[in-house]
Amino acid sequence: MGMNMNKMMKMAQKMQSEMAKLQEELKEKTVEATAGGGVITAVANGSQEIVEIRIDPEAVDPEDVEMLQDLVMAAVNEALRKAQEMVASEMQKLTGGFNIPGMPTGLF
Repeated sequence: MGMNMNKMMKMAQKMQSEMAKLQEELKEKTVEATAGGGVITAVANGSQEIVEIRIDPEAVDPEDVEMLQDLVMAAVNEALRKAQEMVASEMQKLTGGFNIPGMPTGLF
């Protein structure tokens, strides 16, 4: 039984190392989402950070700032949702789909 425990500890250490490496890689991976037919684009990375927002000048109407705000919010929320899906997918690859107690499954 002692051998199994040592083997499990080594596997856990290896997985922890792989998770740290994955977290670094996910900082570089991005997803993007658009709103308003593409006039607003939000780009998020695997660390759940918005790294870019693009606004087509057509979307800027001084008479309707509220619509622009809504479009930006929609694009940002969708980009963050896609980033969460990307992280979950990469984590599943790393863990082989096992639900390991204490292991993050969403945000880092």
